Amino acid sequence: MTTQMIILNGGSSAGKSGIVRCLQEVLPEPWLAFGCDAFVDAMPAKTQASAEGIEISADGVVNVGADFRVLEAAWMEGIVAMVRAGARVVIDDVFLGGAASQQRWQKALGDVAVLWVGVRCESAVAAGREVARGDRVQGMAALQADAVHEGVFYDLEVDTTHAESLACARTIASRIGRP
Repeated sequence: MTTQMIILNGGSSAGKSGIVRCLQEVLPEPWLAFGCDAFVDAMPAKTQASAEGIEISADGVVNVGADFRVLEAAWMEGIVAMVRAGARVVIDDVFLGGAASQQRWQKALGDVAVLWVGVRCESAVAAGREVARGDRVQGMAALQADAVHEGVFYDLEVDTTHAESLACARTIASRIGRP
């Protein structure tokens, strides 16, 4: 079965967004890209700092509430509807709940052919990128580096600690359509 969707999971500042941009360049067909950051940005401002929505503490801990989960489920279903309508989609996500996050995607996906990709990066390297970016709460990258992978299964893993985004994208692209 031909891969219709690629889901990248990794912690904050692991390099997922760079890989997504490179994938869009190296894949022969057009792929749409969507990320959890854009999803959070699309949420009403009142839910972006509330216990019912999403809260990011000063030390980088992320907590999500019931309103977040309702909107997340709708977002996932919407992405899958685009795939079912013929679009190829690559997702940049952070599985804050590890295996439970992957299970939420699986529920929405049904029989859609997905390539599950773990994007790893050593905690210290991700933390350094986090500081350099300047747009993240410091501590988030270190907290998420390993936690987002707990209990998650992948078809493929890449490590951006020393590999460039383009090399990772080419590795991923080589697996499209293969079991």
